[in-house]
Amino acid sequence: MFYSLRMILTFEHGAVRELRLNRPPVNALAPELITALLHLVEMAPLEGKRALVLSGSPGMFSAGLDVPVLLKLDRPAMDAVWRDFYRLMNALASSPIPIAVAITGHAPAGGTVLPLFCDWRVAAEGDFKIGLSEVQVGLPLPPVIFSALRRLVGPRAAGRLAVTGLLVPPRDAAVLGIVDEVVPPAEVVVRAIEWCQGLLALPQAAVNLTRKQARADLVGEFAQDMDHELAEVCSWWWNPETQAALHRMVEQLAIKKKPGAL
Repeated sequence: MFYSLRMILTFEHGAVRELRLNRPPVNALAPELITALLHLVEMAPLEGKRALVLSGSPGMFSAGLDVPVLLKLDRPAMDAVWRDFYRLMNALASSPIPIAVAITGHAPAGGTVLPLFCDWRVAAEGDFKIGLSEVQVGLPLPPVIFSALRRLVGPRAAGRLAVTGLLVPPRDAAVLGIVDEVVPPAEVVVRAIEWCQGLLALPQAAVNLTRKQARADLVGEFAQDMDHELAEVCSWWWNPETQAALHRMVEQLAIKKKPGAL
């Protein structure tokens, strides 16, 4: 798939495949990037890969959903984006092979959402921000995303982070449990690969069964009927207060000549 090769670079590390987001300047999650990543995550185990690493550009993992692009979509097209994003979260959560995330820099909003559904997260040390900032632009945090956050950090911390849209540096994210390890930027991808290789070196029958048990709650979030939740999420996107906040954010970033994402 041409768009996959252009927006996502693939690197082979033996049994481990690295999928590197490659959509400058901030790896914002446009509709085509979401569908490309979904396709590649689903294809990896079918192509004999035993683990995945999801990475980004130096200094920028992903700034989240590409708001300037999404604001140009009509309602049916935007509804389709949300459905695909839910499919992507489900694919990460239910992947038959482990997925480690190398958070190579900033990861606000959607940039934090993707790692929540993976097996393990290592972040680059530095002046970067990680967290779920959706409420800052009038979007309630979708229930399935809040559940994934709560699973990692516990109910009290999840409430504090989600309700305020707090963004924290990598070291604080590690203390909270959003990420599992923090290393120098030059080592972040290498460490993610090492984690995968270490897991693959263990007896696989035992690992696979135990991993399935450990992730049953996360996978179970998608086993229920998600139509009602999706309808609410889609509806909130078109809420006048949300639309005003999104447009205001894009306008402010345009003045500063920065890309807008969520």
